[in-house]
Amino acid sequence: MTRVVQGAVAAAVSAVALTALAPVASAAPAAATAAYNGACGTGYRTVNSTPIGGIGTAYLTYNSATGKNCAVAIRNVAGDPVAMELYIRRGGGEIYADQDGGAFRSYVGPVYVAAAGSCVDWWGAMDGTSFQKYGTNCG
Repeated sequence: MTRVVQGAVAAAVSAVALTALAPVASAAPAAATAAYNGACGTGYRTVNSTPIGGIGTAYLTYNSATGKNCAVAIRNVAGDPVAMELYIRRGGGEIYADQDGGAFRSYVGPVYVAAAGSCVDWWGAMDGTSFQKYGTNCG
């Protein structure tokens, strides 16, 4: 009888161990990163980007014909309006050269600065999640 009980206990322990090792259902994958939407206009190409938490992406673009940089921040998934703000300036320059803000469904910006030969500072927030990029894309 002892042998039967030991076998049953061993089988139960094995079942618990296998259950613990079984793969756990994972959460739904995060939304895909928002692609640059062309909001800066023709002639601008993406030169930098940064995620904004898991909710969006900020893009810095440059137009070589005008020497201007432009920034736009785009939500991964458009929805109800959320607070967004975006700023841009020449590196270490004025408080800001251009800014946009408010409650938007999909993106904030574009904001522009003439920064040929300089670094660019660009920063902002989306639904309470902020980002800062200082002294980037110098030249």
